[in-house]
Amino acid sequence: MNKNRVMIYPVPDYVALREDFTVSVRAEGEKEWKNVQCYEVKVDMHEVRKASMACFDFEGRIDIRIRFNNYMDIYRVDVRPKRKEIVPTFTEHEIFFSLEHPENLSIEINNDRFHNLHLFAGRPCRSPGEENILRLTGDLHRPKIHSTDEIRRRLELMPKGRCLVFEPGLHYLEECIFKIPSDTQIYIDGGAVIVGGLVCENVKNVKIYGHGIIHQAAFERFSALRGLRISHSSDICLEGLTFINPPHYTVYIGGSEKIRINGIKSFSCEGWSDGIDMMSSREIRIQNIFMRNSDDCIAIYGKRWDFQGDTRDIRVRNAVLWADVAHPVNIGCHGDIDRENIIEDIVFQDIDILEHHEPQQDCMGCMCVNAGDRNTVRNIRFEDIYVEHMEHGRLFDLRIICGRYNSAPGRLIENIFFKNIRFCCDGEEISRISGDRNNPVRNIMFENLIVRGRRILGLKQGNIQIGENVHNVTFS
Repeated sequence: MNKNRVMIYPVPDYVALREDFTVSVRAEGEKEWKNVQCYEVKVDMHEVRKASMACFDFEGRIDIRIRFNNYMDIYRVDVRPKRKEIVPTFTEHEIFFSLEHPENLSIEINNDRFHNLHLFAGRPCRSPGEENILRLTGDLHRPKIHSTDEIRRRLELMPKGRCLVFEPGLHYLEECIFKIPSDTQIYIDGGAVIVGGLVCENVKNVKIYGHGIIHQAAFERFSALRGLRISHSSDICLEGLTFINPPHYTVYIGGSEKIRINGIKSFSCEGWSDGIDMMSSREIRIQNIFMRNSDDCIAIYGKRWDFQGDTRDIRVRNAVLWADVAHPVNIGCHGDIDRENIIEDIVFQDIDILEHHEPQQDCMGCMCVNAGDRNTVRNIRFEDIYVEHMEHGRLFDLRIICGRYNSAPGRLIENIFFKNIRFCCDGEEISRISGDRNNPVRNIMFENLIVRGRRILGLKQGNIQIGENVHNVTFS
């Protein structure tokens, strides 16, 4: 019995697709190829371009064939992240490789990073049972419009632990957002595409999962619609979804705790269309994500808007970050000028940074810790970070700031630890570490920093500039 299998999900009509690539997959040992349609995703706000995204699930070992349909010969293929060491074979028009494990990949033909194929190969998602279920049937050939007030009314009549299922098809949310009640699961099936946004507000014990898509490309930037907004909530789990072009943040977390994010993918191409932003929140676990955003991929702040208090205990692991604009990681900018906020106990581990491109001098940094608004930022760890490409920017930016986004400088940056950082490209701006007259930066430790194959044991060698009021920067 063949233990290898592939699951292909249907794509509803009226969803924008691309035909730059023809993607085919098959389980190893089978002869028949199955085609996977490619969604259109928009990337890079500097010059918005249309790339491709294909997704499927599998078990065992599979073969992948990609035909390039753009009437030119293939002379180079890059499969990134490069440290996955996936080396394809290719002909003038086709690419071949195999997979045994789930991967989130960028397939780039002839050095083109903007019309590339994003290939998401995952494991099948366990669907809910048949009890305590409310199903929203879908139609692959015409959109369905759902009254969110009616859905919520019906859910609230069901026992706790209820599950709302979006079946394959194109689903429009009336009034554009759905506020999820407490003690509810939302399952979005593969092949289900939701046009609108989800909200967790003053709720607890919510799980949103599946291999469906939140599709927001038709919304204007100033609608400020987010993929998922989590505010003043706790025990929220988000797993497996793909977010296509939200006009604002993909996931917005404010004043919340005990948040779990696993296996999501995101594309954005607008100003302020950050990936995952956290404000005055704690106990957040993020893993196995792919974020390609036209603003910060991940941002961590203190107070902002109506969210009050410190931010701490955050873990981000096994992530692919691609900042077409701004920072892959940005920590510390916003806070409370009337009361000090503490931003602390944060770990980024096993991260692939595929791009950092930012023209503004004060908004650069692949790994950026900028303390503003009287924030104290401390006890931050970056470990096993692989920076593949930087169109324009800095590797590190650690500064006390007071600029266009702040009303006061930060108080302190301390105990920032970098271990096993690898940077392999050329042309970066000088990295910066700087306090100000009254507010220090101290205890910055680099262990096994590798730049262009060379271990760095000093500031000059690492292209790092020290400003005022900086103490105890060490290399080993």
